[in-house]
Amino acid sequence: MAAGCCGVKKQKLSSSPPSGSGGGGGASSSSHCSGESQCRAGELGLGGAGTRLNGLGGLAGGGSGSGCTLSPPQGCGGGGGGISLSPPPSCGVGTLLSTPAAATASSPSLSAASSSSPGSRKMVVSAEMCCFCFDVLYCHLYGYQQPRTPRFTNEPYPLFVTWKIGRDKRLRGCIGTFSAMNLHSGLREYTLTSALKDSRFPPMTRDELPRLFCSVSLLTNFEDVCDYLDWEVGVHGIRIEFINEKGSKRTATYLPEVAKEQGWDHIQTIDSLLRKGGYKAPITNEFRKTIKLTRYRRHFLAQG
Repeated sequence: MAAGCCGVKKQKLSSSPPSGSGGGGGASSSSHCSGESQCRAGELGLGGAGTRLNGLGGLAGGGSGSGCTLSPPQGCGGGGGGISLSPPPSCGVGTLLSTPAAATASSPSLSAASSSSPGSRKMVVSAEMCCFCFDVLYCHLYGYQQPRTPRFTNEPYPLFVTWKIGRDKRLRGCIGTFSAMNLHSGLREYTLTSALKDSRFPPMTRDELPRLFCSVSLLTNFEDVCDYLDWEVGVHGIRIEFINEKGSKRTATYLPEVAKEQGWDHIQTIDSLLRKGGYKAPITNEFRKTIKLTRYRRHFLAQG
């Protein structure tokens, strides 16, 4: 468990593959992921004059009018040295994605209902969320006042913030929470937590900003299942809870893309999660059946 800024306890869980064969990742550990409303820092104006943020997974790439730009000094802290995030129209509008048919009422919806069909729901995940994360990190690293309140929804969701770096998009940090947080404060907190406090990596530095990519994952449709195999590779994220060989309760999670990217089947994914969660004893089929598994979906901007 880790205390947030207000002192409220929030569980942090790991959601990306462990380095090597193991590593502890129980209920008290940080979480790691790969994510989903994506922006690149190299074109955020962080790497020199005239550069812009193009989108990987949300912000349109290629054209001079795409992406987000950082312009001086209104929102990030006065004194002439601050910056503010000034997204062009393509950055703040957001993208509509259909809610999966399996959506349940237990999770908050990511948008308002369609005006033409009051009973229908559409997912709205704004590219501005990633722009906001970059703005928060930039202001923190340069000692500026934090950016002004963003325009996107402030509804509560479980969330993850992921950082990758370089052309090969190596994981650089990812931490999230399954406790629903208001997006404005949640993204602000986990932007910095994932960038500076992921135990697998040193804290980020200013020099890395131009090479960073950011992803934001919002999690919905949590369902407890009786069978630990009752989930679909590449579709569901999974969270497991188990009792380790010392009698302690542990948890671990992978976001939906992890098993698919690694080429794992259900058993390999479960076994990797157990090792990630710190389980060191031999893994038997009987033990797998004792696992409590929750599946969920992740919503993000489609790659542009």
